[in-house]
Amino acid sequence: MAAFGWKIENAQSHDQGAATAPCTVRQLLGYFLSLGTFGFGGPIALAGYMQRDLVEKRRWISKQDYLDGLALAQLAPGPLAAQLAMYLGYVRAGIWGATLVSLAFILPSFLMVLGISWFYVRFGGLEWMQALFYGIGAAVIGIIVRAAHKLVKLTLEKDVGLWAIFLVLAVVTAATQSEIAWLFLGAGLISMLVKAPPWKWSQRLSVLSVVPMVGSQVGSMAVEPIPATAMRLLGFFGKAGAMVFGSGLAIVPFLYGGVVKEYHWLTERQFMDAVAVAMITPGPVVITVAFIGYLVRGPWGATLAAIGVFLPVYLFVILPAPWFKKHGKDVWLNAFVKGVTAAATGAIAGACVVLAQRAIVDIPTAVIALVTLGVLSTSKKVHEPVLILASGLAGLLLFKGMR
Repeated sequence: MAAFGWKIENAQSHDQGAATAPCTVRQLLGYFLSLGTFGFGGPIALAGYMQRDLVEKRRWISKQDYLDGLALAQLAPGPLAAQLAMYLGYVRAGIWGATLVSLAFILPSFLMVLGISWFYVRFGGLEWMQALFYGIGAAVIGIIVRAAHKLVKLTLEKDVGLWAIFLVLAVVTAATQSEIAWLFLGAGLISMLVKAPPWKWSQRLSVLSVVPMVGSQVGSMAVEPIPATAMRLLGFFGKAGAMVFGSGLAIVPFLYGGVVKEYHWLTERQFMDAVAVAMITPGPVVITVAFIGYLVRGPWGATLAAIGVFLPVYLFVILPAPWFKKHGKDVWLNAFVKGVTAAATGAIAGACVVLAQRAIVDIPTAVIALVTLGVLSTSKKVHEPVLILASGLAGLLLFKGMR
């Protein structure tokens, strides 16, 4: 692949030896640009769109390559949908393909968030803007609770050990109102010890190198508060990107503990609004960092935050991709990841409690949150952006009467 519009040669599928269909880099980027612009519904929905469009309809990606990408996205830190997109770009066009696909997938939502951020800063003091987020903030709680419930069903099943990890992280996150990074590493190690005991390690030492790589990314956060220098922004959001396992919502408790409790860059109200912005834009949920960065240092802060959070995600795709082909199904490694994923799910559940205390301030907001949760739990046809819009309108109608 030497030019933007050249055809990528037919790749042999790992699935029964069938060849994938040819496509150009331009076609691949066009697809991910469209998905990043109109892809609502969260990481699971976005992953489903890629399977339907790229594997089943267009046959640009083999089934086995898709499954490998999905497994890597579950295994390594990073938002699932963004990592899967990068991996599929890597499969078709190497590092250059992964780089261009990541830009095409992330750029639309980043630009939307920049626009919303400017509007928020310019008109945030107006009563109608406060009313809008009064309703949206309550709806976000319902969405996060639903996401946490789906993650529990998907990741914990009937595993008593994973449930124990989940409960500990949920209680600790709710009690401390922050995310303790070393507990994630500890959860992975405990799960690994239980599911792959030490007497089996001699058979799996080839995988050992991945643990220091993950551990180095989940070190403790800096304690020093503001000012928000460029290096501090990059460092903090880089760590945040390395803390996301599976759902992009896993970044919420980490960000809350940093930008609100430790650095005091945002107020609790502003943070809730940042989460709401992520819900009303397509693409990866972690794009909420661009909103936070904008409030801290304007467009430059938004850019630094986005680079910081997505750079480790990108590296966690292109660096282990060849290695993962060989070791991706290792029991020892998967046990570690299951423990970390259970911890991330528990942190999301704990964050639900913390954030609900700020967003559910009266009976109307409680009703909005419960209705949002009920609709998402009973209907597959109503998507989050529709509920966000309806909740914003409800906020406009109700907020004035609450004052």
